[in-house]
Amino acid sequence: MSSGDDQQSQTLSKPTFSEVQASALVESVFGLKVSKIQPLPSFDDQNFHVYISRTKDSTDGPIEYVLKISNTETSKHPDLIEVQSHIIVFLKAAGFPTASVCRTKGDNTTSLVSVDSGSEIKSYLVRLLTYLPGRPIAEVPVSPQLLYGIGRLAAKLDKTLEKFHHPKLNILHRENFIWNLKNVPLLEKYLYALGENQSQKIVEQVIQLFKEEVMTKLSLFRECINHGDLNDYNILIESSKSACGDAEYQVSGILDFDDMSYGYYVFEVAIAIMYMMIESKNPIQVGGHVLAGFESIIPLTAAEKGALFLLVCSRFCQSLVIAAYSCQLYPENKDYLMSTAKTGWKHLQQMLDMGQKAVEEIWFETAKSYESGISM
Repeated sequence: MSSGDDQQSQTLSKPTFSEVQASALVESVFGLKVSKIQPLPSFDDQNFHVYISRTKDSTDGPIEYVLKISNTETSKHPDLIEVQSHIIVFLKAAGFPTASVCRTKGDNTTSLVSVDSGSEIKSYLVRLLTYLPGRPIAEVPVSPQLLYGIGRLAAKLDKTLEKFHHPKLNILHRENFIWNLKNVPLLEKYLYALGENQSQKIVEQVIQLFKEEVMTKLSLFRECINHGDLNDYNILIESSKSACGDAEYQVSGILDFDDMSYGYYVFEVAIAIMYMMIESKNPIQVGGHVLAGFESIIPLTAAEKGALFLLVCSRFCQSLVIAAYSCQLYPENKDYLMSTAKTGWKHLQQMLDMGQKAVEEIWFETAKSYESGISM
């Protein structure tokens, strides 16, 4: 979702390229002729779905791409974007359904373009990725089998990234990155965006519990590189017919690696659980299926399991608070920014009303049922 390390400094930094300007970028930077272009929803960057005209010299290869234009803050960190691009390439080679990264005419993965806005010159990093097929998981009814598969995917991703090497890898230690679950206390700066109401009190309660119960135990968690945003719009799926004729869904794409940072295994599964809860009619049940899939690859330790409930609550708080704050910056993007809020507050309140012990019992019993081959 968010790409910058200091959300407050991102005021008015979101790109505002027109479709004509974006088409010109694709042609000038990547040497491809655009036949059609349309905007895609995004949090604080700008994305376009690009269709390329075939030429006599290009009868094969993809004709659909995504043009990504980073906000001015993110554009100041080209090394970070470079590492993310190399990770996408690495994961694709390892068999994950990630996009291909297109090279510029100068044979780079990114290009920095400068635009004179009249009062100042602003610079934006531009990338072009192949367009991935499928529908966001948010648009389909999610089965226990699919949730289990998402849990496995999250674990395999983190496990595979243990083998990734790059000379600038340390740049993923993003200390003040607002979307890293480690940085939940940083939300205090943005609570004013909620107004003084019950929502603010809920978040204050979660932040305090996080400081007491999670911050003190971080040294017990196993560190890794996190995708950090396996949400219901960043996982694409396609349907296929099963042997008995029913529709089965398979992951066809993993999007948006902009929130990657060093975190912990338990962060990845907590984030996946939270986002899979958003559209579910039985949100509390979701966690057990995702957890079972994750633990089929990476079993959690007792300390990690003990923090899972609070980490899921904390991710709800991150998403809800930052969305409210971002709506003040970009009111025209309110529908997309507030997608989590439609059900998020209700789900968070339900978790807190039930309490950690009751929710964990459901999650852990469901996950355990997979060990005997009988999923609940």
